Amino acid sequence: MVGRALRSSEMGETLLPKRVALPIFASDPLSSVAYATQEILLVLTLGGMAYVHFTPWIAAAVVALMTVVVLSYQQVVRAYPSGGGSYEVVSANLGEGAGLVVGAALLVDYVMTVAVSVASGVDNIISAVPQLHAQRVPMALGFVALLAVVNLRGVRESGRAFATPTYLFVSGVLIMIATGLFRYLVGDAPVAESSSYGIRPQEGDAQLAGAALVLLVLRAFSNGCTALTGVEAISNGVPAFRKPKSRNAAITLAVMGLIAITMFVGVTTLAIVSKVHIADDTCRLTGLGEDCSAYQQRTVIAQVAAAVFGGERSVGFYYIQAATALVLVLAANTAFNGFPLLSSVLAQRRYLPRQLHSRGDRLAFSNGIVALAVTAGLLLWGFKASVTALIHLYILGVFTSFTLSQTGMVRHWNQALATASDPALRRRQHIVRIINAVGAVFTGLVLVVVLLTKFLDGAWLAVLAAGVLWLLMRVIRGRYDRTAAELTSTDPHSDLTTPSRVLAIVLVSNVHKPTLRALAYARASKPARLEALTVAVDHDEALALEDQWQRLGIDVPLKVLDSPYREVTRPVVDYVRSLSRESPRDMVGVYIPEYVVGRWWENLLHNQSALRIKARLRFTPGVMVISVPWQLISSARADHHGARAPGSVRRGEPPR
Repeated sequence: MVGRALRSSEMGETLLPKRVALPIFASDPLSSVAYATQEILLVLTLGGMAYVHFTPWIAAAVVALMTVVVLSYQQVVRAYPSGGGSYEVVSANLGEGAGLVVGAALLVDYVMTVAVSVASGVDNIISAVPQLHAQRVPMALGFVALLAVVNLRGVRESGRAFATPTYLFVSGVLIMIATGLFRYLVGDAPVAESSSYGIRPQEGDAQLAGAALVLLVLRAFSNGCTALTGVEAISNGVPAFRKPKSRNAAITLAVMGLIAITMFVGVTTLAIVSKVHIADDTCRLTGLGEDCSAYQQRTVIAQVAAAVFGGERSVGFYYIQAATALVLVLAANTAFNGFPLLSSVLAQRRYLPRQLHSRGDRLAFSNGIVALAVTAGLLLWGFKASVTALIHLYILGVFTSFTLSQTGMVRHWNQALATASDPALRRRQHIVRIINAVGAVFTGLVLVVVLLTKFLDGAWLAVLAAGVLWLLMRVIRGRYDRTAAELTSTDPHSDLTTPSRVLAIVLVSNVHKPTLRALAYARASKPARLEALTVAVDHDEALALEDQWQRLGIDVPLKVLDSPYREVTRPVVDYVRSLSRESPRDMVGVYIPEYVVGRWWENLLHNQSALRIKARLRFTPGVMVISVPWQLISSARADHHGARAPGSVRRGEPPR
């Protein structure tokens, strides 16, 4: 499923042109137009129909914010092209502690991106085929597994697989917008299926004023800001672009911003024109009759498509639904590229396990891809793949990274201006500093709004997860630092001192070929003293072993340890440790004959005593445990199969 293994020298062939990089890194912000407008309307209609007129103003604020964020991140990709994105900017300018806040927030947000995108895609499939409602969770988990497999095949192949659906969605939505606006201008405005329904306000919310009204509008704005998720992914993925990397990434950012803004404005306009009415609870829609709970609301984009193209049985409607569902699922691919890249950077700096920095068969960060898929799958299963339940945990992390990265960029330009002397360069740096400062202020305000409006609705879970992850990364880094300090040699000459003697012990359970091989190997190492060691679990068997040892004339002394409680491990460990205590400057080598088998169930029949003894002796200073393998016939078959899996175990970054 993953494909043939690629050599490290083939890394250059995986670099992306702009047309492929756009759907890979920008599918999330491009697809968010499918639900961003809906999230604004769902909040505004909590107060009934009276507050829907705020929609265009809130949409305008979202567009202004997206413009500022895109311009700001263009400065990031030019100043920091190594691929760390917000994490690298913040770490370099505000310190490692603040950088870890961004790293933790983004990792959580990438997981949420997968969960929300897949759940939203499943929602749109159910809008077209309501009978699939009961299969919501299995469908979502299946899509996550499919995305993981495709991404394990490599960045370039996943881009090729996902480019066509993304462009089909973009072209379909643009055609829908053009058709709908044309109909409106010629006097044949599209009418949504829900236009005749009213919306009953929630109890006590019918007459909002003052702080309550401001809070409602701010909450709708924060929900609409889901349109900005994924914008930072391009700044994390700059190394994946073809040269010139920074320039190509900046151009891709600009194109992404232009397309996303155009589609968001168009869908929002058509939703207003066609009078789409949607509520968080179908029973708040008036005019449905008595059985309101049986009514399945279609998504906003589904209602707009049906209104523009002439009904729910039109070709255009099914095209938009199919493309929307597909691109929403594929929007998770932004996270499948951003999460492994960011976790790789964090692992390289020893804040996450080093395995996350290793590349797989296809030169992708396979461990990060699998970790993301498993975590997002558990989240979808736990929240029953509900967009409404998951959306409250969303966008908090991304605005944390927006705010801190733009603040870091302001400090970066302050430092650059302190050393720049060229007037033209200084003018440009002043301009980009203003852009980043405006971005920091705007995104900081949105972060406060998101915290105020979503914290009690479930965003506290995202805050808690990011906090726990931040603490975990500090613990991991501390552990790696302590290990490195413990392993660092301060006096190489002292550490290379040869032990005064080497005592060799060969464990014996029977006189057979594995035992004789272990004796021969131990003798070849020329120890100062060599002896065989057995444990008398059964008195008669021990006497028979001693008799056979003497009859064969083996010139290695055999020591028999008494075991009144029929134990094997403890007598061996106690004896070896006693030798180590008697002569601390001596090295004790314990040679253990072991069978090499080819079938997993054969391990249950052999080597159990050897495993237990090795596990105990590893904790004894001055004791070396040497495994002497004896390959049984079945092992040849297993070795043949293993040879067909190149690189199944890869070397991560060595400890520093």
